[in-house]
Amino acid sequence: MTRPRPRTLGIVCVCLLLLVAGVTAGVRWARGWTGSVTVLANWSGAEKEQFERAMERFEDEYRIDVVYQGSSALSQVLAADLAAGTQPDVAVLPGPGELMAYAAEGRLEPLDGLFEAGAYDRVWMPQVAGEDGRERTYWLPVKTGLKSMVWHAGGLAGDEIDRVAGRPDGWCLAMESGATSGWPGTDWVEDVLLQQAGPAVYEQWATGAVPWTDARVRKAWQTWGDMVGAGDRTRVDHLLRDNFAQECPRQRLEHQGSFRDTQWEPVAGDFVHSADVIPGARADSGHWEVSGDLAALLNATDEARQLIRFLADPDTGLPDFSANRKAAAPDGSEDPLKRKISSILRGSERHLCWDASDIMPPALRNAFHQAVLHFLVAPGRLDGQLRALEAVNDEPRPTLPVCGTGPSPT
Repeated sequence: MTRPRPRTLGIVCVCLLLLVAGVTAGVRWARGWTGSVTVLANWSGAEKEQFERAMERFEDEYRIDVVYQGSSALSQVLAADLAAGTQPDVAVLPGPGELMAYAAEGRLEPLDGLFEAGAYDRVWMPQVAGEDGRERTYWLPVKTGLKSMVWHAGGLAGDEIDRVAGRPDGWCLAMESGATSGWPGTDWVEDVLLQQAGPAVYEQWATGAVPWTDARVRKAWQTWGDMVGAGDRTRVDHLLRDNFAQECPRQRLEHQGSFRDTQWEPVAGDFVHSADVIPGARADSGHWEVSGDLAALLNATDEARQLIRFLADPDTGLPDFSANRKAAAPDGSEDPLKRKISSILRGSERHLCWDASDIMPPALRNAFHQAVLHFLVAPGRLDGQLRALEAVNDEPRPTLPVCGTGPSPT
């Protein structure tokens, strides 16, 4: 039997796709679907599945079709879409750095009036100046995460944790993450600076007031390098090649965020504050780095506004850890790890600080990612790397709260 030629197969496939799309559209029209909303985010795996389950509820309730686009190169895709005028209706970005710039350029639609902004602390939802200089709400935290965590397998005592932390090979660490490779290292450098120099210096550095060449910043880099074995080519080759999501051996420690709780659960994992193992940490260290996925409105359609309202509802069921103060408090049935993380995130905002690189403009953040990779290979060239980062640091930028107000908890 003669096989169809490739061109014929292509035509058949296109026709089938058009037929399926037409049938789907017809069914949805018959069921009273009122429109669609496009969403760009970087969720994959379990996070994407969680989002899709929430969107099934949204679609059933409002008859609005949600078209999800996922990308690990989120910043690049969004910038290209904006330049082409094909931006999604809603974009979810990991941090406020780019969103501040887009708000100042008039790219974002204000969210005022769509939900109760007072249900969120100032760190999570500040008022930001738009193109006209007026301060408004431009993003909604739909998922939050805790950092400054050092994970370990259950049963390790304090002395054993210290002993493992004192050896470079005691750390589970990997830098590969596609277009954002290097971010596990930036998390480390930021956290070391926060615990050694304190929140005031950390905030000034994150917003550009303290230079990269400052001695306290340099000390943070060197501390991290000593802890993980920067310059050891055999070890560094693995650090650069291995993906950050690899499973960690239970005899090692991992400096990683709350999203890793499921990886450590099978070994009765727990975590300590990073200040417990960082050399030179201040005696009053108690601040935690945090991160968040922030939803912003780029096209103010009725469907997109309705989705923002839905995501702001504390009963939506989307986030593992919600920043909404009206969300249900953890109960005794919740996983102990999640309950412990939630209690920190739901505590006073005064001890929370945004991930610094998520505050920075994209060019500086990307240069930071690359700098940690170069530093691991050649720590002796640190001064040149810091001068290069400072050269990128001259871009004017709006400021926003990085750390919560008030004294560090004791």
